[in-house]
Amino acid sequence: MTVLLDVRDLSISFPNARPVQELSFTIEEGETLAIVGESGSGKSLTALALLRLLPRTAQMSAGRVRFAGRDLLALSEREFRKLRGRDLAMIFQEPMTALNPVLPIGAQVAEVLRLHLGLSRKAAARRAVEVLDLVRIPDPARRATAYPHQLSGGQRQRVMIAIAVAAHPSLLVADEPTTALDVTIQAQILDLLAQLRRDLSMALLLITHDLGVVAEWADRVIALYAGRKVEEARPEQLLGTPRHPYTQGLMAASPRQRVGYHYTDGPLIEIPGHIGSAAGEAGCPFAPRCGFTEPSCRTSMPPLLAREEGRLVACPVTAAREISHGHAVGL
Repeated sequence: MTVLLDVRDLSISFPNARPVQELSFTIEEGETLAIVGESGSGKSLTALALLRLLPRTAQMSAGRVRFAGRDLLALSEREFRKLRGRDLAMIFQEPMTALNPVLPIGAQVAEVLRLHLGLSRKAAARRAVEVLDLVRIPDPARRATAYPHQLSGGQRQRVMIAIAVAAHPSLLVADEPTTALDVTIQAQILDLLAQLRRDLSMALLLITHDLGVVAEWADRVIALYAGRKVEEARPEQLLGTPRHPYTQGLMAASPRQRVGYHYTDGPLIEIPGHIGSAAGEAGCPFAPRCGFTEPSCRTSMPPLLAREEGRLVACPVTAAREISHGHAVGL
């Protein structure tokens, strides 16, 4: 497979924090890569950084960010605007804040087509109806004249997807695309994304905290904690036999029926403490919450070690011995 996106040593900093630190990953053409972690782990900031949509107070640095052979770090803002929305697109968490409340949804889809594909107003309007039909909006010609507040939550999310895929991007970034939707609608949205990925031959970066989604839809998964990658593996590896104490903790705190590779019965186990900023800390950011911490964990960040084919783990403790995720984080 051909590497579509290659990110090396991505860091994001604010005046008093570094929520993402030296994060590296690749996405191949047509692949779905999932990034999982608690709220505050840096998942959404990573997605925003890729599209240059970080808050003004944020600073981004990276050793390399290459997309489809292009050096994104070398592009001017004007050049990047031509890329964003056409070749690299994003679905945001909350449609009601991302959609323009005073424009019909058809006009919002058409705007992308006019800007990136150069279609006339009339041609863009026709194509917008076709794109709404593509994302399974019922009666798309009529719905094209509706405003966001006149649609259900699931329909608004489909409109967001329509805007994102209108120009047939090579990579779609989906940031918690099923947040606040009921289980039935969640499944429909994820099934739609999977079909669009196949039909449009695009790759998908899926930002989520739902391990059930990872089990069913991802080709590869990265566990992120305090802005650092602590484990990378195929879903069946990470969810079936998690190696890092943090991913073991995530599995132990996950309902059995939602995670396809997790079959442990019994009560859910809470990870003690809470996620915090790792700014200024030399050691493993998970050390304050981990029951297997050794002195070296507090003085230096453990390197990512290859455990088996397709898996990287940033934990020397689990590299030396196996730890059942039924006893995650030392509980």
